[in-house]
Amino acid sequence: MKTFVSVLFGWIGIFIVLFVASLILALLLRFTSFGESTMELVTLLISFLALFTGGFIAGLKAKNKGILVGAITSLLFTLFVFCYRYLGLDSVFTIVEMVHHTTYLLLAIIGAIVGVNLSGEDEQTNS
Repeated sequence: MKTFVSVLFGWIGIFIVLFVASLILALLLRFTSFGESTMELVTLLISFLALFTGGFIAGLKAKNKGILVGAITSLLFTLFVFCYRYLGLDSVFTIVEMVHHTTYLLLAIIGAIVGVNLSGEDEQTNS
């Protein structure tokens, strides 16, 4: 149950980062000469930051099993995006998108590992 709650907090973190970044990018597009040609790179970097942040938050909340929590957070995000693309847009992942989602997986795992190590509590069992 603790893993599920940690993943939920990670997801909330991902969507908050994505929402704030979308708002900022929309304002930049509207009120500056920020072009759409640079949007692809910027959105990719923001999504990398969002998945790392989500993994980090999940790791902080879980306090152990960083690899598992980060992987679950990222894989559920990938499943969500895949379902949206397949059911809503009638398209599947390309090779480039698979590479992006593999990078999301690695960044979420690294973020969760960092979060677990910075959580401050050592949960050791005395056996």
